Formats: sequence, structure tokens, C-alpha cells
Amino acid sequence: MQYGLVRFLALAALLAVSACAEADAVIDREVRGQAKAAVNNVVQSQFPGVNAAPVTDCIIDNASRTEIFQVAKASVTGADPETVQLVLEIAQRPDTVKCILNNGVLLLG
Repeated sequence: MQYGLVRFLALAALLAVSACAEADAVIDREVRGQAKAAVNNVVQSQFPGVNAAPVTDCIIDNASRTEIFQVAKASVTGADPETVQLVLEIAQRPDTVKCILNNGVLLLG
């Protein structure tokens, strides 16, 4: 009888963790999508004429989770100078620059 209860509780805990992980993944996807919209706007305004999509992807891929959450707020409130600065800072990181160049995008300016 004890073994059955322990097994049930273990299974319930596993399902709860799995549900939390799935919810976390959905939230991450939504926040990344909002951050992409904000970054795309910044890239378009700072680098007119450049194909913003691959640059945006590189910036998002090289941002920390905290930075993504910070930038995502700008999709609702609009990009303030701090958001623009953060996006430009991430864009200048070596891995981001490498990604941008690998995607055939040149930022002239």
C-alpha cells in the first residue's frame, strides 16, 4: 500500500514539473516573439535599408533571458533610449557580429 502511494506521488510530481516546463516554454516563446518585434523596430530605425530579420534573429539569439525580457517590454511601451542602447550593445558582441556576417548582412553606417 505504501509503495503505491509513493509511486502515485512521484508520478504526480513528475506531471507537475512537466506541466510547468511546458508553460515555461510557452512563455519563453511569447516573450521572444515580443522581443523580436521590438528589436526589429530598433534595427529598422538604426539601420535603414538593412534586412532587419536576420539581424534581429542574431541579436535575440545572443541576448540573455533577462535582456530578452527587458527588450520585450518595448513591444508594448515603445523603445526608449535604454532599449535602443541595449539592442545596439547586444548587436556589437563578437558572437552577434559573427552571426550577422554569417547571414550575409553588412551594417554600413
